[in-house]
Amino acid sequence: MAVATSGGRDSTALLHATVRQAGALGLDVVALHVHHGLMPEADRWLEHVRRQAMRLGARFASVRLQGAPERGDSVEAWARKHRYEALARMAKAHGCDLVLLAQHRRDQAETFLIQALRGGGAAGLAAMPRLVQRDGITWARPWLASPREAIDAYLRRHRLRFIEDASNADPRYARARLRALWPALHEAFADAEGTLAHAAQRAAADAAVVAEVAEADLAALGAFAGGGRPLPVEPWLRLSAARRTSALRLWLATLLAQPVPETLVRRLLDELPGRRHARWHAGPSDLVLRRGLLALEAAAPRRAQPRT
Repeated sequence: MAVATSGGRDSTALLHATVRQAGALGLDVVALHVHHGLMPEADRWLEHVRRQAMRLGARFASVRLQGAPERGDSVEAWARKHRYEALARMAKAHGCDLVLLAQHRRDQAETFLIQALRGGGAAGLAAMPRLVQRDGITWARPWLASPREAIDAYLRRHRLRFIEDASNADPRYARARLRALWPALHEAFADAEGTLAHAAQRAAADAAVVAEVAEADLAALGAFAGGGRPLPVEPWLRLSAARRTSALRLWLATLLAQPVPETLVRRLLDELPGRRHARWHAGPSDLVLRRGLLALEAAAPRRAQPRT
């Protein structure tokens, strides 16, 4: 098995606890570290984690990310996307089909709040899953229900050294800005962390039901999720408004190799009922309505804008 570790407090505690438990079971542990190339201290952090893994008796693997976020891109989103890709590559290279992640209950509560403030639906409010399988790897967050105080106590008990990343308090990042509000939030609502984490669990259950209904609706329409089949518009329009929306989102998600823009979902919901033939731009491709079927096709050539 593998543990994703940055060298920070949470992943340091998780790596230590995992190695201790795995050793008793005769299991091998690989510490996976991603060098993002974004902070001047990153080389020192990599060396810290390498030495830490060696002291604990874990194998060590690291990858340095290439490139950087484009101008205007979210640094957090860029780092998260490429970090998980790098972790997956390293896990597969070392024969690991289980990767442990160190997020805890407050991380879950923060993610719920961030998604709510961004207008996320049930799937977004579900925040982080405790277990998820993707690309042949099981990603597990064993401490997702554990308070941060328990992790701090573990670090003190075992006198573990960890890295303090200054970016965790950098107000340029949404999560850091939210963390600055925790003392006031906790003072006003003592159980805010647990309540919000529980709300994320309920949202996850709701999102699962919505997905199941959407899959059943698409199957009944002959537009199987993941099959790339056209969406028959007339029978789709006979669904209730809520089910129509969920089915459309799922159908789009199976076709587009990128997150589904909410603006596209809203535009299709508004415009499909009154159209017979139409074309909507959808990233590198187009959605085309023809003979009652909505399908994904190669993008039509764009007309050059006249020079002024």
